[in-house]
Amino acid sequence: MNSKKIIIAIDGYSSTGKSTLAKQLANNLGYVYVDTGAMYRVTTLYALNNGFISENHFNINDFVIELHKIVISFKYNPELKFAEVYLNGVNVEKEIRTMHVSSFVSKVAAVPEVRYQLVKQQQEIGEGTGIVMDGRDIGTVVFPNAELKLFMTASDKIRATRRFDELTAKGDAVTYEEVLHNVRERDYIDTHRKNSPLVKASDAIEIDNSSLTIAEQFDKILKLVTEICS
Repeated sequence: MNSKKIIIAIDGYSSTGKSTLAKQLANNLGYVYVDTGAMYRVTTLYALNNGFISENHFNINDFVIELHKIVISFKYNPELKFAEVYLNGVNVEKEIRTMHVSSFVSKVAAVPEVRYQLVKQQQEIGEGTGIVMDGRDIGTVVFPNAELKLFMTASDKIRATRRFDELTAKGDAVTYEEVLHNVRERDYIDTHRKNSPLVKASDAIEIDNSSLTIAEQFDKILKLVTEICS
C-alpha cells in the first residue's frame, strides 16, 4: 500500500462491531481512531450523573446550557492498544459501556444541540487525513466526502446476543430480553430522530456481518482500503 491516507467513515446500527473494526483498521494502517459513540456515551453519562435525565424526565434546556462544561478527550492505552475516553480528565471508559448508559444514549444523541457540538469536535479532530471514525452519521454529516464509507448491519437478534455476551462477560447482571429490547429501541430512535438520523449514505458500502467472523470482516474491508489507496 502506498503512502496515500484517507478518511474511513463507518456508520451502522448499534452492536454491529463498528468500534472493533475501526480499532483494527486504525492499528493496521497507523491511522487515528475516533470513537464517536463513546463521545455520545460520555455526554449521556454527564447528563445522568448531574440529574438531567432519568427514567421519568429529561431536562433538555438546562442540560444544553451545561454542554460547554463537558470536555471529552482520548488517551492511548498501550496495554489495551486503543485510546480510552476521558470526561473532564477522568477515565470513564468502563462507566460509559454499561447497560444503564446504553438505555439513555439515543435520547441524548437525538438532541440537536448535542449533535451540533460533537459533530463540530469530530470534524476538528479529522481535519487531517488518515482517520477512522465510527458512529451513526459520519458518512452523511461529519465527513460526507470521506473516501471510504461503510454501513454496518446485522440482524437485531444477533446483535443482541453479541451485546449480551459482552455485558455478561464483564459481570453485568442483564437478561437477553433486556438487551434485545434496548437494541430495538435504539434502532428506532436512531433511525427516526429529526436531526442526523441513521441512514445509509448513497455511496456507502453495506456490510452485513451477521454470518462473518471478525477476521473475515477485517480482511474484506482491508481489501477495499488497499484498492482505494493503491
